[in-house]
Amino acid sequence: MDMESRDEQKKRGIKRFLNSFKYSFDGLKYAYKYEQSLTIHFGISLIVIISGLYLKISLIEWLLCLLLMGVVMATELINTSLEAVIDLTCPEIHPLAKIAKDTASAAVFVFSTVAFFSGLIIFLPKIILLIESLI
Repeated sequence: MDMESRDEQKKRGIKRFLNSFKYSFDGLKYAYKYEQSLTIHFGISLIVIISGLYLKISLIEWLLCLLLMGVVMATELINTSLEAVIDLTCPEIHPLAKIAKDTASAAVFVFSTVAFFSGLIIFLPKIILLIESLI
């Protein structure tokens, strides 16, 4: 692709702006449909939201939960895109492709672990108080 056609593709306008949302939603739909991990993250996020409403977490706790849910899902989407690019450029099994896929997956794991322990710090004391009040 030469620079002239790239410049033509990158022209600004309302149609291009609106299409950018469509492409983003297309990516979300694809990942939700084909990536089991993202489906799990959505499910856990729903549980966090319902639990947060029921246990009346504070504004700061909401902000932290929303931030962590967003980062985990965004990291999963980046992982999905990296896997697709690796599969496109290296269809055969290659040790470096494996390293790239495994480390991208590890990034999701790290963020998910941080989110899990942060959730425990936020929700566990409230759950303990709720159980104590029922006993």
